[in-house]
Amino acid sequence: MLLWWGVGLLALATALGAVVVFGYPVTPGFDRWWNDSIAGARADWMVDFALVLNWIGGGWVAILGVPLLAILALVLARRWRGAVFAAICFAASAGGVQVLKQLFGRARPDDMLVVSDYGSFPSGHTANAATIALVLWVLFPRVWVAIVGALWVLAMALSRTFLSVHWASDTLGGALVGAGVVLVLAAWLLPWVQQKRSEVDAPIG
Repeated sequence: MLLWWGVGLLALATALGAVVVFGYPVTPGFDRWWNDSIAGARADWMVDFALVLNWIGGGWVAILGVPLLAILALVLARRWRGAVFAAICFAASAGGVQVLKQLFGRARPDDMLVVSDYGSFPSGHTANAATIALVLWVLFPRVWVAIVGALWVLAMALSRTFLSVHWASDTLGGALVGAGVVLVLAAWLLPWVQQKRSEVDAPIG
């Protein structure tokens, strides 16, 4: 079940990218409307909030800092298998985002407030947030973990549009990629992650 959900989300992300990049002669109406609405209603607190998340969710902090902290926390909690799972998910998610960025090469909004890398679709910040949220939920399947994770992904997605560095559909695509990668890998690795020490050490035969 996890495998099919993950594959479905990744397929949906790819289809969304194809539609918004190749299916329209101009930027889709909702994306344009949302970007213009945010630009017209943008307040200082929105920009400050978005800049904090821009720092947390991008650059060396997102690529190395946050993943290493999460992996270290799992190791200290004696969840080394979970740490390996998390590391693979972070790497695969980042790689998937870059593949789609190169594939679609979507232009960013003209009025963005920060400098960013090539390719607007999908949002790497949002994908990273979704990856973290799903990894934690898979390892610690609690309602409050799911709620906090969902709020984190939503906050990151909104922050990217507050800065006009992404179209709204870019953030949806990023969330789909991050979640899809984790679910696919969970379908493969979760039985190993959840294997008890007694089962590992049990004599064969």
